[in-house]
Amino acid sequence: MALWGGRFSDAPADAVFALSRSIHFDWRLAPYDLRSSLAHLEILESSGLLDKSVASQIQRALKELVTEVASGKFQPIASDEDVHSALERGLTEKLGETGGALRAGRSRNDQVATDLKLFAIDHMITLANSLTELQSALLNKAKEYADAPAPGFTHMQHAQPILFGHEIAKHVHAFSRDLDRISDWLKRTSVSPLGSGALAGSSLPLAPEKTAKSLGFASNSANSIDGVSDRDFVAEALFISSMIGIHLSRIGEEWCIWATTEFAWARVADAYSTGSSIMPQKKNPDMAELARGKAGRLIGNLTGVLAMLKGLPFAYNRDLQEDKEPLFDSFDTLALVLPAVTGMVASTEFDREKMLQAAPLGFSLATEIADFLVRAHVPFSIAHESAGKCVALCERTSRQLHELTDSEFASIHPSLTSKVRDVLTVDGALESRTTRGGTAPSALATQLKELSVELSSKAKEFSSAQKAFHAMMGA
Repeated sequence: MALWGGRFSDAPADAVFALSRSIHFDWRLAPYDLRSSLAHLEILESSGLLDKSVASQIQRALKELVTEVASGKFQPIASDEDVHSALERGLTEKLGETGGALRAGRSRNDQVATDLKLFAIDHMITLANSLTELQSALLNKAKEYADAPAPGFTHMQHAQPILFGHEIAKHVHAFSRDLDRISDWLKRTSVSPLGSGALAGSSLPLAPEKTAKSLGFASNSANSIDGVSDRDFVAEALFISSMIGIHLSRIGEEWCIWATTEFAWARVADAYSTGSSIMPQKKNPDMAELARGKAGRLIGNLTGVLAMLKGLPFAYNRDLQEDKEPLFDSFDTLALVLPAVTGMVASTEFDREKMLQAAPLGFSLATEIADFLVRAHVPFSIAHESAGKCVALCERTSRQLHELTDSEFASIHPSLTSKVRDVLTVDGALESRTTRGGTAPSALATQLKELSVELSSKAKEFSSAQKAFHAMMGA
């Protein structure tokens, strides 16, 4: 059913209708459109713009449509332009001309902005809950390997020994920042556009602040032009999705490396691996690779919307129709990736012995020599150079640092006494890193405890938010 046309003598050309039509992707906004319609109906009735009997008929028809849309009984047809026209068609099929009464005081401009916000809020909360499940898998894995020494890397080169639980835990922190961003986004997005009309508000006695409260928003738009044209919430949601994708990609990259024959640290479960159509021996960490690959898609959705938004003048422009598919796609992509990565993390086993053997390689204990000299009050510049000379001597003679003789240590620097050997062990290096956030067993235990408390709080926060949103939708 067309929502406009009185001043036109000709119907849109087929090419125009095909380009304008959005029902094939915006139909998924139907539940949110129906909920916002119920809230709008309340205001039309309470303000006296609709008789109680008419409002009751429309309410009953809207609730029937809620059930029929959920079951699939009511579906869009070829002549429907968008979700709004399809649902108004549904109303008029049930009520005749009375179905068109609901359009008073609102425009598709404020209607679609409201629907899209409700959709985004719903899916962002769902995304947050999925992230807490991944965090839980990562935290459990970090606790499992909290006592497992491994080499730490910078520039993909051995750097210093770490506890492998410390390595895994860093990903929990990354997703914690994503959850913080979602919390902040939810606050900024809690502004209802409904009541903004096409762009100038309404001359009818509406109460947009009451509609906002009914829909779970904290407030309504303070500027009606901004209310219909703001898509910051879409761009920001896509940025958050992109950052989540990047953090997932980093996990994917590390899992791919650890699962190589050269590393052979990670044993990815068969259920989260795939084989080759030609090489029978292959076991590929495809979930990790797909997580890495999907990040590019998420980043592309963000850049596409930013490019679309950059030059829009004044209020609503039809360009904004391009905001939905990237947002839908990003939520759909993460809904696919997150459970697979969560399962992969939870089921992967790591080879403690291989990691332990690799921990001191690459002269990763050289910093311990420098720190030993600093504790003997040697300036760090000299201590650093002396430790480097120890490494150079080992390279020339094909030895490890602990294999240098007392006289060789002393010849490099007189403060390098035989006691330096006490720090040239992996355990000694780990035990010494006790600063907050460090890799010492005691520091890691504190970190993991704090993460557990934080994760529990976040999980409760977003679980409560989801219950509240579902209650609002069912009101």
